[in-house]
Amino acid sequence: MSLSRLTTPLCCTSSTSDSLMTASIVKEKMNSTSLCLEDSKERIRKMFNKVELSVSSYDTAWVAMIPSPSSPHAPFFPQCLNWLLDNQLLDGSWGLPDCHPLLRNDALLSTLACILALKQWGVGEDQINKGLQFIESNITSINDEKQHPPIGFGILFPSMIEYAQNLGINLPIGATSLETMIQKRELELQRGSESNSQGWREYLAYVSEGMLESQDWKTVMKYQRKNGSLFNSPATTAAVFKHLKNAECLNYLQSLLEKFGNAVPTIYPLDIYVRLYMIDSLERLGINHHFKEEIRSVLDETYRYWIQGVEDIFLDPTTCAMAFRMLRLNGYDVSSDPFYQYSEDKFADSLKGYLKDAGAVIELYRASQAIIHPDESVLVRQGLWTKHLLKQESSPYQLYADKLRHYVDLEVNDLLNFPYHANLERLLNRRSMEHYNVEETRILKTSYRSCNLANQEILKLAVEDFNICQSIQIEELKQLSRWVVENRLDTLKFARQKLAYCYFSSAATLFSPELSDARISWAKNGVLTTVVDDFFDVGASEEEQVDLIQLVEKWDVDINTVSCSETVKIIFSAIHNTVCEIGEKSVKRQGRNVKNNVIKIWLNLIQSMFKESEWLRTKTLPTIDEYMQNAYISFALGPIVLPALYLVGPKLSDEVIENQELNYLYKLMSTCGRLLNDIHSFKREFEEGKLNALALRIAQGTGVITAEDATKEMMGIAEEKRIELLRLILQEKESVVPRECKDLFWKMIKVLHLFYMKDDGFTAHDMYSSVNAVIKDPVILNELLVHAQQNLSPVKATNVVMPQSN
Repeated sequence: MSLSRLTTPLCCTSSTSDSLMTASIVKEKMNSTSLCLEDSKERIRKMFNKVELSVSSYDTAWVAMIPSPSSPHAPFFPQCLNWLLDNQLLDGSWGLPDCHPLLRNDALLSTLACILALKQWGVGEDQINKGLQFIESNITSINDEKQHPPIGFGILFPSMIEYAQNLGINLPIGATSLETMIQKRELELQRGSESNSQGWREYLAYVSEGMLESQDWKTVMKYQRKNGSLFNSPATTAAVFKHLKNAECLNYLQSLLEKFGNAVPTIYPLDIYVRLYMIDSLERLGINHHFKEEIRSVLDETYRYWIQGVEDIFLDPTTCAMAFRMLRLNGYDVSSDPFYQYSEDKFADSLKGYLKDAGAVIELYRASQAIIHPDESVLVRQGLWTKHLLKQESSPYQLYADKLRHYVDLEVNDLLNFPYHANLERLLNRRSMEHYNVEETRILKTSYRSCNLANQEILKLAVEDFNICQSIQIEELKQLSRWVVENRLDTLKFARQKLAYCYFSSAATLFSPELSDARISWAKNGVLTTVVDDFFDVGASEEEQVDLIQLVEKWDVDINTVSCSETVKIIFSAIHNTVCEIGEKSVKRQGRNVKNNVIKIWLNLIQSMFKESEWLRTKTLPTIDEYMQNAYISFALGPIVLPALYLVGPKLSDEVIENQELNYLYKLMSTCGRLLNDIHSFKREFEEGKLNALALRIAQGTGVITAEDATKEMMGIAEEKRIELLRLILQEKESVVPRECKDLFWKMIKVLHLFYMKDDGFTAHDMYSSVNAVIKDPVILNELLVHAQQNLSPVKATNVVMPQSN
């Protein structure tokens, strides 16, 4: 029985247009795609060469407060002071322009820091007064629980108020409000001191500029990095230098001003993380194939940093997890050992653990899904505790460093509902476009932006690329609808009509325009295997089954002169035409006709299906090993995946096709799929008296093995096969099968896991919604931009509804 047995029938409505999809149309669309998107692609390519960060008035103010070594009454960096004088906003505040309404506390903190710097050096009286007016007008936001406070606000703001009082600044803050803030600060300090955790001590060091004279500065120095900074934070580093005159701190600050001019960002360097995040965004949006060279260059560089043990990777769990996942999934040999330092207990005792940084938890969870070795228990444990935290509705791990990423809840839901091995690319691309926030602002001790992290140009390219690919797929589906009718497959009453479902599985995974031949082959053979599955299962006599096998064995026959049923003629003719068509298309890609290879694939399938029918007819109970040796073939993935290998690009010699590696990839994929199918169809097939891996395991367990035991055992085996398959796909050494071909086995694994998330696979509603999202409903860029600006959810009409995991 094929994988499609569990799904609800879904018919595809034909278009009124009579036009067929042809190679010339595909070529024309590809040329149009290239011309239309070239400008966008060129602008994005330039982003790989330069990571841009907004400058921080808060951090610049702390650098400006450093006194000159030759004169305590003059600033060490007068250019920073001049920058503050020149960059006050119209409302009297300092900070990012177009301040988010929930970032008033951030604006208050930055404005107060700038006032302190100007007052310290006795300049900018007008600017100071305007800043004080802004504080007076917005001070009530400090008690607004909806506001997103910067990291350390509860310590930094009241401490800076005290510093302002020492400078003689008359702040427009009532005594009661000030007393309340100071009480909250003391309570936070007391609670942290009682915990005395490493995370707390690291946090105090991070907000050193707010600790005044109570800081143990020499203890803080243990957090100094090789680049001279403390936490890559200019404000922290400036505070430490002001007290200790450390030369490496000074070198760090001077290097920033050389790079950014007269102001500094709130965090630097961030290049490794930003470039990895950019690649991740391009992959999630489905446009990474336009930037293969740039992505490979970044990953090569990241791998060198990984081997060198660069601290900007390994001191940050978010960057470490992202680097590991992306390197491993792109074929680089990286160990999961670094994650021992981010076990649940150690992470909780770190700075990001103390800050309850969900962004780090999200990346650690993603990384945990890149298991390729059976002994990677560190990733198994990591997956369990991070998933547990993300699943909690009232989890303490609320976003802090990334609190203004409005679609994080949707991102977490996606992660939990669609693990890596069950996430079809085109559905992920669509959801990612709808969740993409071009106005993204992030917040540490102050807010910052980067066009590399969020950019309208990237979203524009993704939308245009998606819609152009979709227009090609619409034409292909019309062609396939005609093919079904022309081959009279719609007249077979016993057969489920699964065209839309079969084409969806190919369009959602093989979506690039140049993969048209592979998509159509995948879809046609998916339809045919469904028909043949129903033929052997319910639609044929033993004589008809034998007739079909004999026809495929003989192959070159005049079907009009053969004595067999009309059903057999229809099925054989459809298989014959499709295989010959694949053979002809293979010539341009392989330099030879692979028809005979595809015939063998089909012959293996129908012979294995016949064996299953014989077992049922004769009431033979095979051993589970005998069953599985036949069942992974009868699961009917061979004709879908294997012929498509010839049509994705790389040349495959017969030596490669017959190589043990490729056969093993096929067996792992099919065995995993067969077990998933048998697990979810066990109850129904047991009642119908059909063969099933679980039923055989229970029968051969002599009463000791329960259905629950068998299910757990088979799920474990399926997971082992999936992990082994991913390992072989990612392995480059000693591999003879091109990566583009190996990826097809993983794409099918994703299809299988998505379809078998629930016992009934897709419901009819879910199926229609998903099909429409991929091959019918275009993405409207302006609607995405409007909803991003309004901080609303994506357009409901194009929302993708998918089954929830158990």
